[in-house]
Amino acid sequence: MRAAEASLHELARAARQVVALVGFPHFDRDLYNACAVCADGEVKAIYHKRFLPNYGVFDEYRYFAPGNELVLLKIGDTTVGPTVCEDVWQPGPPATDLALAGAELIANVSASPFHVGKEREREEMLVTRARDNVCFLAFCNAVGGQDELVFDGHSVVIDDEGRVLARAPGFEEALLVVDVDPGEVIGRRLSDARRRSLARERGGIPPVPVVHVAEARPFPDGARAGTVAPFGDGLEQMRRALELALRDYVVKNGFREVVIGVSGGVDSALAAALAAEALGPERVHAVSMPSGFTSTETRADARVLAESLGTPFLELPIEPVVESFRAALAEPFAGLEPDEAEENLQARVRGVLLMALSNKFGWLVVTTGNKSELSVGYSTLYGDMAGGFALLKDVYKTDVWRLARHLNERAERELIPASIVERAPTAELRADQLDEDSLPPYLELDKVLKEYVEEDRSREELLADGFDREVVERALALIDRAEYKRRQAPPGVKLHPKAFGRDRRTPITNRWRG
Repeated sequence: MRAAEASLHELARAARQVVALVGFPHFDRDLYNACAVCADGEVKAIYHKRFLPNYGVFDEYRYFAPGNELVLLKIGDTTVGPTVCEDVWQPGPPATDLALAGAELIANVSASPFHVGKEREREEMLVTRARDNVCFLAFCNAVGGQDELVFDGHSVVIDDEGRVLARAPGFEEALLVVDVDPGEVIGRRLSDARRRSLARERGGIPPVPVVHVAEARPFPDGARAGTVAPFGDGLEQMRRALELALRDYVVKNGFREVVIGVSGGVDSALAAALAAEALGPERVHAVSMPSGFTSTETRADARVLAESLGTPFLELPIEPVVESFRAALAEPFAGLEPDEAEENLQARVRGVLLMALSNKFGWLVVTTGNKSELSVGYSTLYGDMAGGFALLKDVYKTDVWRLARHLNERAERELIPASIVERAPTAELRADQLDEDSLPPYLELDKVLKEYVEEDRSREELLADGFDREVVERALALIDRAEYKRRQAPPGVKLHPKAFGRDRRTPITNRWRG
């Protein structure tokens, strides 16, 4: 708290010829999520966030008390109402009260995390708020990665009729500048009957203190029009979110380079390609660890992939190590048929080697398992799950293929070799093994996973909707059984409205089975 306060006052001292709204944690007999208004070298006012989200990844009630007072800022003849994040998601107060009390512009400082499609949903909501309150709206969102969360930016300025005047690009820091005259709303409000009705419903215009923070400054060369950065499509947004999250996780946690086990399969190829774009290929170490079951094709593709990406490449055959493990276990395993225990030895040897490289050279191990595999437990604890960051943790297998093709289209070449993208998925832990020997086809499985994991649909609802009974029964049993594995997985990027982890809090120990 002391460090935050010191940083705030440092920013305030620098706020000359500008009014800066700065989010910070404020302690005033209780702890608040707050917005400080800085101008003329000092903190002029403080607003406490009113609505504290306590769903999904949010736990604000655990930390903060809700505010109950509003403030209006006078900048020349313009009246501005500050809010924080969730405050403007609510259709009523505080935005309505600020607008009724005279705010011509509502400013919102935010840390709104990303999921695919969120940028459009959020802007549609902000357009509605601007129209309903006959008010300009300036929304400034955080940019960057923090563990599983990605903050996508897409800051925006909207006029009172819902027109987007300026929009910042996504997934990168930017200075978005646009000159507006919010006083234009005064005339339009005079003919808006909704304001009079709302004022009557609320018992009159709410009293809100007004703080004079600055004089108006004329536009030096006329009003500057803002730029409106386009939204990317869903695949491009996913790519940018994954790369930003990985880059920030690596840099902010003091790493410089990463290491990835490349098998010649599409998951590890996609993870390596994204890492090479995010960090630069020289900082990504691709390690192939062939076993006795590794085909010559996948072994060759792992090397070709590294050459295509321009990453350092290392091949460490694991068969001698696996054989030593089998010898050590020969006596207790005597008389028993080989099964998953022997298969998983290979994955665990690979995990040990990657972690040894991490320890020796300080490289972060990036795991390559996807959401489809993690959902049903098609992964090995302390094997392919061993590492520091699970880049594809919230990427379905069907989206892995789509992203791989998208990267190739962007590069206008086979960045990821076509043989890797088109090969039938296999873990290569036994002879002639295919994923579909153990799992339903991914096209069918992913549809069930989205409904059950993200939409909380029940078995009965899925069957009533016409999903194949065998696929549903098999998938749901695997999902519920694999929770103990997921609890031990490294953090990974959240891309969907409900990801494993803080979004989906399911107990491991649960005798009841639906």
